[in-house]
Amino acid sequence: MSCNTSVTRVQVASVRQADRPSVHLMPCEIEHDGPAQVSQYFDATTKNSKQEKTVSFRGRRLKGQELSCPQGYTGLVLKEINKPSSDQEDRTVRLTSVFDKLTYWNLETPPNSDDTVVMAMDWPDLAEAIHRPVED
Repeated sequence: MSCNTSVTRVQVASVRQADRPSVHLMPCEIEHDGPAQVSQYFDATTKNSKQEKTVSFRGRRLKGQELSCPQGYTGLVLKEINKPSSDQEDRTVRLTSVFDKLTYWNLETPPNSDDTVVMAMDWPDLAEAIHRPVED
């Protein structure tokens, strides 16, 4: 059994001064690596009854929900500076922006509590509860 001994280094210039763009987690892979004019081409409408967002992306209907990062956490958008040629090489990434909320999109169905991204946002509270000292 091999042991992966590579290290990932994060170059964090300044979280406070980092950009805070709108972040969208899409249910597809987009072959683009860089900023996009999201507000110009991607305008979501909100239904008042469920706080559900809907949008059409390349002819496909997406349904979304705004999710906040857990209290005390900040989301980081990182960009790999030099891609390693193997998983044994160290990696270096730099901070490009930060966020405290994101819009999570599903294809055709609205996000729900069974989605892994939605569950991940609840994990810090759950982890704190299960690691809390037990009182007799």
